[in-house]
Amino acid sequence: MNDKPIPDIVIGRLPRYLQALEHMLEQGYAVTSSKELGEQIGISAAQIRKDLSQYGEFGKQGKGYSVPFLVTQLKQILKVDRIWDMALIGAGNLGKAIANYQGFTEHGFRVALIFDSDPQKVGQVIHQIPVLHTSTMIETIQSHHIKIAMLTVPAQVAQSVTNQLIQAGIKAILNYAPITLSVPEDVHVQYVDPIIHLQRMTYYLD
Repeated sequence: MNDKPIPDIVIGRLPRYLQALEHMLEQGYAVTSSKELGEQIGISAAQIRKDLSQYGEFGKQGKGYSVPFLVTQLKQILKVDRIWDMALIGAGNLGKAIANYQGFTEHGFRVALIFDSDPQKVGQVIHQIPVLHTSTMIETIQSHHIKIAMLTVPAQVAQSVTNQLIQAGIKAILNYAPITLSVPEDVHVQYVDPIIHLQRMTYYLD
């Protein structure tokens, strides 16, 4: 494996490779090539080979890659060969939909805690998980040793909630609120904003 820091753009492509390979595995593929994998996800074979070479040699020239082996290796690299418990903050319509989504667990994630500040939502049970008040958030997250949070709160409170999450020891935040968060360097944030993606697409429309 390369001792130099791996560029974030490379890391960002690895989940796409894993997703495509898992689909191949479901379809009964035993072996694939960088060309075949590239055709599935719209990335050049040369780029795939270069990305994977950052982590070692996973295939043999002329023989391709073992699909089950590469799936296992990528899961280990991305640390999703285990289940990560997550805290969900915001039990509105979006939060409920996320909590009820069944796809997380099969990919290495599980909503373990749900928080909200609305007294009418606190005490509700969503997918067998009781909604807790945000006033207990810091100590509860700490006691469960949770490192990942998903934020589905209004934009005006997103930063203050984020500050509490950082105090609780959260190191990764998936943010659905339409606001850019200010976080320390060791906290990773990913933004999910459908409006941004829609506006990017409408640029290309007549």
